[in-house]
Amino acid sequence: MIQVINRAIDIIEFIAQEPDRPKSLGEVADAVGLNHGTCANILKTLVARDFIEQAAVKKGYTLGAKAYALTGNDSYRKDLLEAATSEMHALTALLNENVLLAVLKGNQRIALQRTDSEHDLQVRTLDRKNAYDTASGRLLLAYYSETELDKFIANYGLPTADVWPEASTRERFSEVAAQIRREELAIQLTRGRQVIGLAVPVFKGPRVVASLSIYMPEYRYMATDRTKVRQELLATASRISDRLN
Repeated sequence: MIQVINRAIDIIEFIAQEPDRPKSLGEVADAVGLNHGTCANILKTLVARDFIEQAAVKKGYTLGAKAYALTGNDSYRKDLLEAATSEMHALTALLNENVLLAVLKGNQRIALQRTDSEHDLQVRTLDRKNAYDTASGRLLLAYYSETELDKFIANYGLPTADVWPEASTRERFSEVAAQIRREELAIQLTRGRQVIGLAVPVFKGPRVVASLSIYMPEYRYMATDRTKVRQELLATASRISDRLN
């Protein structure tokens, strides 16, 4: 038998016993009989492959989306999805526009749930997309602390001027992030596709845990009641936050 595969499976099985309770590196390593360095390397690979998720730096590990997907289990982010799904359907029914619930993983915006409008012309978005290139990603980054932002930029660099020109320097990045927090709203125009995305925060306690967004063709956004769209999006996110809390 290949020892490292056995160890990886041992780790997944241990974390799966309580999939939503974050477990520290030391707890995992001791439970499966590994030294901390070896365990950390295996966990790093499992996190990169989405079988395990790191709740936050030094906050422990939980079961990841890929592990749930293998079993057909829809419990990944269960509390968030339960709080959001009916509200998302209601918002799509009200505005007849696509709605997306998303989180950040590394430098990727990850779609957790979506509801689609009934328009003949549909705007499609990838499940994974560079955070700088989405309203959702920009919104979630805006709620990072300055320390978290510094680490993110050190790992992934600043956005290029062709992707997010308003935030192409560290100083301008901070200014744009502050404006997004003040307004609780990020707006992005994808010029090549003429698509508008609007994203607002979903809170659990004081922490932003997801973004809720609407995306549509630019011409439809310009022709609609833009104030109503923003108000209804914010109101829906507020109700989801209330249900989470």
